[in-house]
Amino acid sequence: MFSFPESDVRKLAALIADNEFFVLICHTNPDGDAMGSTLGFADWLRGQGKTAVVVVPDMYPDFLNWLPGAQESIRADKYPDKAALTVAAADVVFCMDFNTPSRTNGLEQSIREAKGHRVLIDHHLDPEAGIFAVSFSQPEASSTCELVYTLIEAMHGEEYLTKSGAQCLYCGMMTDTGAFTFNSNRPDIFYIISRLLEHGIDKDDIYRRVFFNYSEGRLRMMGYTLYQKMRLFPEQKASLITLTKAEMKRFRFHKGDTEGFVNLPLQIRNVRFSAFLREDTEKDEIHASFRSVGTFPCNRFASTYWEGGGHLNASGGRFHGTLDEAVAHFEKALAEFK
Repeated sequence: MFSFPESDVRKLAALIADNEFFVLICHTNPDGDAMGSTLGFADWLRGQGKTAVVVVPDMYPDFLNWLPGAQESIRADKYPDKAALTVAAADVVFCMDFNTPSRTNGLEQSIREAKGHRVLIDHHLDPEAGIFAVSFSQPEASSTCELVYTLIEAMHGEEYLTKSGAQCLYCGMMTDTGAFTFNSNRPDIFYIISRLLEHGIDKDDIYRRVFFNYSEGRLRMMGYTLYQKMRLFPEQKASLITLTKAEMKRFRFHKGDTEGFVNLPLQIRNVRFSAFLREDTEKDEIHASFRSVGTFPCNRFASTYWEGGGHLNASGGRFHGTLDEAVAHFEKALAEFK
């Protein structure tokens, strides 16, 4: 498993031992890894008698609503004052699954002004320097959940990991690897899975709760998207799918209903890069998702053209303008990018 400097692990253990009130925050538009790592680590802290509160920037997808502790989290978009006061009162603020506070939108100022110690646990590139008391960053990790388990074991604290916490950590590892179909070749990952299974989790049930828990509208929207909205760019071995707010409304869109859409074109022979552009249902901007196979650098494409970033094969970004303008921008970027 990944190893972190012993001095950093000891510092983290001391922060946990010497303090009582912990706040754990994940990035905006929380996915399975963000929610899993945050809820799983919070559950572990509570097992030691600590007070641990989860604050999320906005709503997580419906298919994650079953995660233990999810419904008790504080939504900053819905209760901004309560969220800000909670962060301000924390002895320690854990920043989970994001590399800079700007990825938390309305919580950024609260994080930067927090009087408590800030701790980063994340697997994205280029973590912001200078604002964390201690930082655990490993971009090669499959997920932040993997790093959480690694730290729990390094601190000899597995006795405090409950079945509920193990469920959360497994869910994050599973979703951030596409059910272990990418970025999951290291034996360490399966060692951790074996340890989580010993806590009584049912990995098959977790899979069903996540991937077989969608609405009828999602399935119909998926068919429409593939048949009507998918374009191929054979020269670049690329694909593009798009959705407007009106199209999503037609299929009674719920948050999370488009999860995984960007991966679908990669099933086509010779397609190595897939892009998904959709109008954001809450903001006046275009949400961009990118996936690739092999060595195509989604993260560089996202950072160069889309105010984004992420991992080599999975990244995201945004565009300020209309969807038509975003499509034109994508075509220009695809032609330029080598």
